[in-house]
Amino acid sequence: MSSRRGFLRNFLAGAGIFASARVLSAQDTDMSQGMQGMRMKERKGSPSSGHGRVATVPVQTPDVPDLPFRMDGNVKEFHLIAEPVKQEIVPGRVVDLWGYNGSAPGPTIQVTKGDRVRIIADNHLPEATSMHWHGFEIRNDMDGAPGSSQDAIPPGGRFVYEFTLNQEGTYFYHSHMAMQEMMGMIGAFIMHPKEAHKPAVDKDFVIVLQEYAILPNINVPNSMNMEFNWLTFNGKSGPATTPLIVRHGERVRIRLINLGMDHHPIHLHGHQFVVTGTEGGRQPESTWGPGNTVLVGVAQSRDVEFVANNPGDWMLHCHLPHHMMNQMSSNVGPMSRRMGMPAGEGMEQGMGMLRGGNATSEENGPSLGRGMGVGSTAEQATSNSRLKANSPIQNQDMPGMQMSAPQVSKDANSVPGFPQDAFMEGPMMAMDRMVDKPENLGLRPGWSGFMAGMMTFVRVLPPDKYDEIMKLREKQQGEKPMSDMPRMEHDHE
Repeated sequence: MSSRRGFLRNFLAGAGIFASARVLSAQDTDMSQGMQGMRMKERKGSPSSGHGRVATVPVQTPDVPDLPFRMDGNVKEFHLIAEPVKQEIVPGRVVDLWGYNGSAPGPTIQVTKGDRVRIIADNHLPEATSMHWHGFEIRNDMDGAPGSSQDAIPPGGRFVYEFTLNQEGTYFYHSHMAMQEMMGMIGAFIMHPKEAHKPAVDKDFVIVLQEYAILPNINVPNSMNMEFNWLTFNGKSGPATTPLIVRHGERVRIRLINLGMDHHPIHLHGHQFVVTGTEGGRQPESTWGPGNTVLVGVAQSRDVEFVANNPGDWMLHCHLPHHMMNQMSSNVGPMSRRMGMPAGEGMEQGMGMLRGGNATSEENGPSLGRGMGVGSTAEQATSNSRLKANSPIQNQDMPGMQMSAPQVSKDANSVPGFPQDAFMEGPMMAMDRMVDKPENLGLRPGWSGFMAGMMTFVRVLPPDKYDEIMKLREKQQGEKPMSDMPRMEHDHE
């Protein structure tokens, strides 16, 4: 009988809001492009509210949107759609992922402790899925664990989740179907306190860490692979990641969320920070200790805070060497020189069907026929099979990117172990123009040649440079930038 009542309750809730989820009128929708519905009011001077409390600032998730909501009485109603996503992780590299509302990771959800929340979850995937609210202290029938707390949501199906949130901190949502997680199905879920933690921060950022195994001639990740060649911050690999922009002297919080197969030691240049929170919420100040690298394990989140008192463009990156590369692991085929049969080639190349020139043309190496190993007919640029000084290198993954001659000694090929970097980073790999955006204004020429994988910048800027970038961002977006939005006013007293 109780199961029938539960089914009826969920069915009626879904039926009652089905139309409102599809069409939200201007009268009953409370959302803005930047804060997606957080009620906000301009204030001058102190960040304290009129009640003597310090208000929280909204989080920014570079390269990922916020999820809008509408108010249905005292309930914040969100609409989350699980669906296939085409995503450009670096210029020219579009991959097929699974995510939410057109994004992988999915859009960030922001609420306040004490909020009543309703989330309409629609499944537009070709298979069943589920929605798990990671770390939430809610009723069991809302937990989203298929087989134990609910049936999985079938293709074309819907499930309506509703609960009151009495926590605060950095949480996240994700599919509870394991391989779907490896296709990109995760998003940040930030529960703000009613009053800002002390010391209050001026900037609050979210970064979601993900990794994929995608061969050069394939656009779909191999979710069963244990070796990854594309590592991302908020769905982008360096240098396509958007820097975190802060004013000199501001206090900054960075929330790091990891759901994948690897742990990530995240290192910040130029500053010491303290870890102030985990996926379980705020940590007591007595546990804080200085550091500059934090290990973010699988299914964990870590909040770090620091005062941006050291001006400059400071790298923020995973310190695992293979996680600071783009498509440069052993399972992706030729790098700068090779022996034996190449991996990851297409069928046409393997059959000797060249796409340009001929077998003895300047842009292709000679062929010995349809053989294997040294006799492979795979199309290879001659300068990519033997590295030598003053020889230009072509980037086979992004042909439009011009690469200059490598800086190597004349006897480089006689040195055991050469090449190590394999020209995966350096000035000849720069793509400054391809990733041009306001947040990159003023970076050193050629900076992008040394940014790959899980890498971005924390740019600590003087007021004039900061204001210049904010104005450019405002002009580009046609709206007030999130980073200059006022602090939030909450409904709760």
